[in-house]
Amino acid sequence: MITSRAAGSVGGVSTALGSPTLEDTYAQAVPDLVVPWAAAPARDPQVVVLDEELAAELGLDPDALRTSGLLVGQVPEGVRTVAQGYAGHQFGMYQPRLGDGRAVLLGELVAPDGTRHDLHLKGSGRTPFARGGDGRAALGPMLREYAMGAAMHALGVPTSRGLAVSTTGEQVPRDTGLLPGAILARVASSHLRVGTFQYAAHQDPSPVRVLADHAIARHYPHAAESDEPYLELYRSVVAAQASLVAQWMLVGFVHGVMNTDNTTISGETIDYGPCAFIDGYDPTTVFSSIDHAGRYAFGNQPMIVRWNLARLGECLLPLIDSDSDTAIEKATAVVQSFTETYDEHFAAGMAAKIGLAEPDYPLIADLLTLLGTERTDWTTFFRGLGNGTARDLFVDREAVDAWVARRDALTDPAAVAAMDRVNPVYIPRNHLVDAALGAAEAGDLAPFHELLDVVRRPYDERPGLERWTEPGTGPFVTYCGT
Repeated sequence: MITSRAAGSVGGVSTALGSPTLEDTYAQAVPDLVVPWAAAPARDPQVVVLDEELAAELGLDPDALRTSGLLVGQVPEGVRTVAQGYAGHQFGMYQPRLGDGRAVLLGELVAPDGTRHDLHLKGSGRTPFARGGDGRAALGPMLREYAMGAAMHALGVPTSRGLAVSTTGEQVPRDTGLLPGAILARVASSHLRVGTFQYAAHQDPSPVRVLADHAIARHYPHAAESDEPYLELYRSVVAAQASLVAQWMLVGFVHGVMNTDNTTISGETIDYGPCAFIDGYDPTTVFSSIDHAGRYAFGNQPMIVRWNLARLGECLLPLIDSDSDTAIEKATAVVQSFTETYDEHFAAGMAAKIGLAEPDYPLIADLLTLLGTERTDWTTFFRGLGNGTARDLFVDREAVDAWVARRDALTDPAAVAAMDRVNPVYIPRNHLVDAALGAAEAGDLAPFHELLDVVRRPYDERPGLERWTEPGTGPFVTYCGT
């Protein structure tokens, strides 16, 4: 069974779920940053998709989960669910009060392996942070986040993951008409964000120190042993985000809405909205319909993460050193380290993708120029480099042949043999994702299940899935979706 932290009764939650406990260490640590809140009742909840592998990892019984009501917010008696407060810079403009407008944190699960995970609902009704929204979510966007999390996890990119999507039995009004309402149950190592620290920094009295201590205990316990624990916390978050965004770039992922409230302290990808994967390589690629200036374009992502991390540093300054000038000097050195750390991760990843044991920076730079000149498909090129078909993607074959000759002179046999383990065959091709989501909203889940099957095994080439290697035609636009 699932119990509360205080071992309360299980209420309506099935006793067949196993024996994990829903804890609330975050809500206890920083009560001023949460609002006790319950999910709105769902009229006729039906589980549409459930990640049984993830459920097992968490120590939950997949069959019992389907009927327990937990996936739509029915928690055991004594469990305190909360809406989390946070602030954020949205497209560069500071918003002092954002928060979980249509979400609740059910609690924290400690998995059998000892790892701690937030269990969080999205689309579960209005909260005090709703800011005028209806608090609901439509099926398509919730399935998108579920599928994208599954894809990124399979690609090896740190990410929140969808545990389940359930319909609510209600219709939600949107610009395109009435759509099936849905709730996403997702799992993350935490939902601490840069925006959480921004929100804390403006509370009186400020709970930033308590929040930082909680983040250290939860994510970076080594920092507690440091002579400067808060500087070490900052250093650790910067390093984790540098690694994360490098992995985004290596698989061609565009997040689309990289506000500070979507930048995690853990270094996980979170909040999949107008996200997509590039087809042809172009650093200026923007998919989001609201990113008119290209702030969050593909090639801008490292710079934006660094900017977001600078905002985190500002919140931590009073903890880093009592002398403001010294604190600024120390924090500045840490955030400036982001660029070098990112470059190292990206270069190492690119070396692995092209079959080198060590990065060759001029070779990598020339490849990016070559790919950009012809807008060559990012995913297909690297996979083709391993099987000898990459040159067929180019009009200027002399140029690519010359580059390949330089690369061949530097390759490492072990790295070449490993290329197919770092270069996926399949990514969530944007046009096929949209088609699958549209079919799901119309009642046909077969294309969505095919999408999940493809993205969960991205490195295994399989007959019959050739269309999943083909880029879309024409411009592609994504929408935040609700």
